[in-house]
Amino acid sequence: MTLQANARLIERYFEEVWNQGKVDVLDELLTSDYRNHSPGLPDPQPGPDGLKPIVLMMRQGIPDLHYSIEDLVLAPDRVAVYVHMTGTQSGSFFGIEPTGKAIDVRQMQIEWIRDGRICQHWRITEDLKLMRQLGVVL
Repeated sequence: MTLQANARLIERYFEEVWNQGKVDVLDELLTSDYRNHSPGLPDPQPGPDGLKPIVLMMRQGIPDLHYSIEDLVLAPDRVAVYVHMTGTQSGSFFGIEPTGKAIDVRQMQIEWIRDGRICQHWRITEDLKLMRQLGVVL
């Protein structure tokens, strides 16, 4: 994989999957043994089918969910991506009833790539800031 191909892979991942909610694209973008290591949630089942319900749940809770890529650091086997996540929580979101409040947080993610597909995901989110914006904590 070229560095440019890795960048395109990550751009598609955020635009098509997270911004547009096209979860079937995950079958093309992720390996069958993809692993999602995200804080705050138990690791879901491996592969695209483990991530699909998470995407759908997030988009149900935040229908206007939008990720903007702020920066990419590219390597042959991984991409570090700094993203800006925005939206309005108008549906249930990980057990939090709708608040109608806007969210505006940053995330740092590392996507490991094998054979042109994402095989592992590691993420750090401004979770405390997110919970404060939703009014869950002070």
